[in-house]
Amino acid sequence: MDFNEILEAMGKFNDELIRAGVLLAAEGLDDAKDGVVVDFTGETPVVTDGPYGETKELFGGYYILDVASKQEAIEWAKRAPMTAGTKTEIRRVTSIDEFPQDNEWIQKERAWRQQTGQL
Repeated sequence: MDFNEILEAMGKFNDELIRAGVLLAAEGLDDAKDGVVVDFTGETPVVTDGPYGETKELFGGYYILDVASKQEAIEWAKRAPMTAGTKTEIRRVTSIDEFPQDNEWIQKERAWRQQTGQL
């Protein structure tokens, strides 16, 4: 697919998400060859430059939607103009409210989020 056609299709989909009031964020990700992985499986972290062995499983971008259910997220994902052979992963973003509110670090993060207008 031509890059301009991709931009057109994604632009229309993004506009639909915006008009529905569910789009919170949508960003592309840089090429995996320019990224790094910090691997914590050993005693000390190991940094490896990209690209990686299983590049077919890397994501090229992400959307954050404010929807009522996983099923609604699935319905939006099924409408995305993706090319054959690609995959979309759906995961819920956790809220700070789901963590123990008496924890000192959660309280500090909550204060920071309030200060920066995120809460």
